[in-house]
Amino acid sequence: MDYQILFRTVIYLRPRQVFYQIFYRIRKAGYKRYRRPGSGLCLVFKTSPIDKPTCLKQDEFSFLNISKAFPGWDDASDGMLWTYNLNYMDWLCQSGMREKLGLFWMDKFIAELPDNSVGLDPYPTALRGVNWVKFFVLYPEAMNEKRLDSLYSQYRLLEKKLEYHILGNHLLENAYSLYIGGSFFSDSRMKKKAYALLLKQLKRQILPDGAHFEQSPMYHCILLDRLLDCINIAPTAKLESYASRMLGHLENLRWTDGSIPMFNDSAMGIAPSADQIFDYAKRLGIGWAASPMKESGYRRLSCGRMEAFVDVGNITATYQPGHTHSDALSYELKIGGSPVVADTGISTYDKTPRRQYERSSAAHNAVVVDGMDSYEVWGGFRVGKRGKVSVSSEDRGSVNATLRFNGITHNRIFEISENSFTVSDIVAGGNSRQSLIHLAPEVGDVRVEGGVVYAKGFRIEIEGADSISLEDCQISREYNRFLSAKVLVMTFTERMSYKIIID
Repeated sequence: MDYQILFRTVIYLRPRQVFYQIFYRIRKAGYKRYRRPGSGLCLVFKTSPIDKPTCLKQDEFSFLNISKAFPGWDDASDGMLWTYNLNYMDWLCQSGMREKLGLFWMDKFIAELPDNSVGLDPYPTALRGVNWVKFFVLYPEAMNEKRLDSLYSQYRLLEKKLEYHILGNHLLENAYSLYIGGSFFSDSRMKKKAYALLLKQLKRQILPDGAHFEQSPMYHCILLDRLLDCINIAPTAKLESYASRMLGHLENLRWTDGSIPMFNDSAMGIAPSADQIFDYAKRLGIGWAASPMKESGYRRLSCGRMEAFVDVGNITATYQPGHTHSDALSYELKIGGSPVVADTGISTYDKTPRRQYERSSAAHNAVVVDGMDSYEVWGGFRVGKRGKVSVSSEDRGSVNATLRFNGITHNRIFEISENSFTVSDIVAGGNSRQSLIHLAPEVGDVRVEGGVVYAKGFRIEIEGADSISLEDCQISREYNRFLSAKVLVMTFTERMSYKIIID
């Protein structure tokens, strides 16, 4: 164990996280059966929630692009995230799910829960609870005392294991689920406790510009969908106000084709699409207006066929940066809706060399100085020392920002016009400097001639580079899937620039 990097990591933790890391190791809350309260059940949603992706076909489960027959609730042979997905039981809310099949798996889960260590974890408990409530609202005749008592008992366990040791999106998911569970069971004590926690976490985690503070577009969509679920079962003006702000951010955080950029831990096929979320919000009667990006650190630059998202922000979830990448001053670019410069994305949450690479500066469209990361990412979900970014100027067509880390100052200017996108870099400090451009798989064949890179439909004119090389790389837009692509590696001494020009 490198105790120096550990120290640089834990200094950002909140005292409550440290306390509960110790407390939950000492006090082990076990599963206990409770009788549900005798009050009436809330079985009315204002509108239909968003269907979950199909993950159960015949006898085969498919999560994260890995398909197999039921392996046991706590089998982790394909990684803990796959096992967590199994215990979420999202298939109960997939389109076309039959009541009989859903009840088979629900009853199997209830019978085997006492020996299912993963199923007793608070995070899958929270997500599963929401899915069970939705299933019961759709099939009220499926409810019996055994199933209702089990669900209520799971919620009582969740109350005892709220994820204060993690905080961030985990604790927010706990609050969402308890609020939905308390509303469903008409349990005023549980609902009141959940609502207070929910408002506190929304205030802390939703930035003034409407973004979720972990700065992952994918998680923003996931958490916004869950907030809409809360409003669907028990609306309040405060919850609708937060939803409106998050919708306003999402309005600007999407490409013209409706998809989201792959910043930080983001992947396709996990969260509902922006269009699905907007449709859900409209059916709930929630309005919104696009809000300018600021605290999220993201900026959208668009002109003609050119469209880019740039990252000029700092880590805002300082005490929970588990989904953060070392991507300061990185960007993505599309021309006419087709990807040109892409983020390498994520393929796994397992603590592997691939996970470490995908979080590193080298996996992003950034400048790497002396092989260092701008944020000290490690351990799968940890961040130690952090660089600091400041924006000195910006307008509709440009952003000027500076990154400072480990005695190095990197100034980068992004400029967009109708036919070009320009990136200009000046670096002070360090020895070796590499500027990286990860070309999207859609780009196809590329050739380098002198200081110009040629591709179908565009070219890249480079100034100030000492050397230019084209290397193979892999991009992951979905978990456990890889696309072959090329990365342009440009070394330079102090300053360089390049211009991506439409032919």
